Amino acid sequence: MASMTPPSAKPRPYTIHQHGRTRVDPYFWMRERDNPEVLEYLKAENAYTAAVMAPTQPLQERLVAEMRGRIREEDESVPERHGDYVYFTRTEAGQQYAAYYRRPVADPAAAPQLLLDLNAEAQGRTFCKVGGWRVSDDGRWFAYLIDFAGDEAFTLIIVDLENGRALPERIENVYYGLEWAADNGTLFYTVIDDAHRPFRTYRHARGTDPANDVLVHDESDPMFFVYVRRTRSRAYIVVVSFSGTTGEVRVIPADRPTDLPIIVAARRHGIEVAFEHQGDRFLLLSNAEALNFRLLTAPATLTSPPEWREWIAHREDVLIESADGFRDHVVVVQRRQGLREVILHDTRTGSARSVNFPDAAYSVHIDESPEYAGGFVRIGYSSPAQPETVADIDLASGAWTIRKVDQIPSGHRAEDYVVERIEATAPDGARVPISLIYRRDALRPGGLPTLVTGYGAYGSNIEPGFFKNWLSLVDRGMLCAVAHVRGGSDLGRAWYDSGRLRHKRNTFDDFIACAEHLCAAGYADPSRLAALGVSAGGLLMGAVLTQRPDLWRTVVAKVPFVDVVSTMSDPSIPLTAIEWEQWGNPIESADEFSYMLSYSPYENLRPTAYPNLLLTAGLNDPRVQYWEPAKFCARLRELKTDSNKLVLKTNLAAGHAGASGRFDYLREIAHEWAFVLDTLGLADAEPRRSVADVA
Repeated sequence: MASMTPPSAKPRPYTIHQHGRTRVDPYFWMRERDNPEVLEYLKAENAYTAAVMAPTQPLQERLVAEMRGRIREEDESVPERHGDYVYFTRTEAGQQYAAYYRRPVADPAAAPQLLLDLNAEAQGRTFCKVGGWRVSDDGRWFAYLIDFAGDEAFTLIIVDLENGRALPERIENVYYGLEWAADNGTLFYTVIDDAHRPFRTYRHARGTDPANDVLVHDESDPMFFVYVRRTRSRAYIVVVSFSGTTGEVRVIPADRPTDLPIIVAARRHGIEVAFEHQGDRFLLLSNAEALNFRLLTAPATLTSPPEWREWIAHREDVLIESADGFRDHVVVVQRRQGLREVILHDTRTGSARSVNFPDAAYSVHIDESPEYAGGFVRIGYSSPAQPETVADIDLASGAWTIRKVDQIPSGHRAEDYVVERIEATAPDGARVPISLIYRRDALRPGGLPTLVTGYGAYGSNIEPGFFKNWLSLVDRGMLCAVAHVRGGSDLGRAWYDSGRLRHKRNTFDDFIACAEHLCAAGYADPSRLAALGVSAGGLLMGAVLTQRPDLWRTVVAKVPFVDVVSTMSDPSIPLTAIEWEQWGNPIESADEFSYMLSYSPYENLRPTAYPNLLLTAGLNDPRVQYWEPAKFCARLRELKTDSNKLVLKTNLAAGHAGASGRFDYLREIAHEWAFVLDTLGLADAEPRRSVADVA
């Protein structure tokens, strides 16, 4: 049996001099990936975590069974048409991964052709993930990206679908995204540098040695990423360079893939752009002189720099998020009062109509919808109580055609749950939205055991959609809530800007205010309050843990970005340089260094009592290095004055997203839920039956 004595990591003081200040980092040595002591420490923490969590093993097994019962194990995705075929994925009972298939449009009864079986690829491996795939216009060549380590450095493989054989050329260190040109023989892709930054786009001629591939664009600025895509019209290859706040777009005609790329939107510091093609014009989404973005158009020609003209003006209360081009329509996704709207613009008549959604709080996104002239846009839609629905929206009428509703085999009644959207007041007066769900028969005086989650970075949002795994908590009488804190774009671009750089502390203040409001308003039981965040949301967890350790009973910080100052001071670490526009540059700016130091969780640990804490890490994680949660755990063990649980679980065979298999992933979630339920005193709680069954 593993020891119940917490591991002890030996401090080795490392002195850092920065901007006239001296810091001592006792666990800097944990960055030494090849040091056997590092791996030994991570394994010791894993063994200790297993010992601490051993009494919850029966609960974990029940949770896995519950969550697996909500998965339709034999399932197919909605087919997507590409040329003469429809493509779909299929999962089989008991299989961890999906398989990729296609079927001719002209013969819907034909047996599907297997393109790629990830279960076969994953044999003998602990991780397997596809980073994207594309089929050539003639339907013969299937190119895909695969990762067996979890480090998001993919291998590009090309398969001849006439005989099912992979071509001999394999291209390594490829990042997400690849595109065929119209000639069916030219493939564009992007590779990463030593800092894991996608920095070069290449052109590959099928059947040739990749060593001879042509460099299309070399992004020399370390603060920029580069990626490649093809417009929905299939007319253009688009090479995009972007930092956190600045974009640049180059375009190549898909039928002339050897042409030099033409800049259609040059970089201007602080100006973000998104490019599309529709009909006889280009579309450009830009925040130039438009905080919440405006939509511009120009004639679709590459003979001279485009002359952009405004088509949809900037609005103070509406954030334009995207514009998608179809043959006769432009689909605009915008955000108003925190919720997305989908607007269908008919470019023939100039009319526009909104898509109607049935719920007061919901999540909607535009699916790939590859058919440029198909007359519909495909969406994914859900609410906190309503499972995911895939629907085709008629572009002319706005009518829905339901293609699939996610089935919950173990049963689900949306009417058993209450979904609300309320607001909390931050210390500076900002009104912060909260989306929440609880069982209709659960709320009682004194409030419910509560889990609050949040993110608050990069302008990204946690949409109020259907999180089926939450039901294992909610059905045991918990309330689950999303705090839509600043740093996201829930309430527009200003909401994002007021949660980054020297306004970053607003994110943490917002989250604390949301938790306190849930308690004061009678939703949450103050003695059983838990918080959870992932990645930059893990930074949020670290910050609210160190600022208000008294507020929480339990915190789960998954792959948390908690060593902010040290990471942002080292541009050799993946993502650091491009992140300076999110957090600040502590190398160049003494003020930004001091501000960052004021909230960096690792730097702000102190001798006091802390709540129960579960930390997770991925040894191959290129986004948040494993040593951040490892250092945090070691230092907290040294300083904490309580007897609450502190455990670190490192996946030694995966990266940022954890396990890749759909059942292995459930075991990770079950481990987290068991920690939450156990520390909140709910380990023996049984999930409630349907309200209708009880009645």
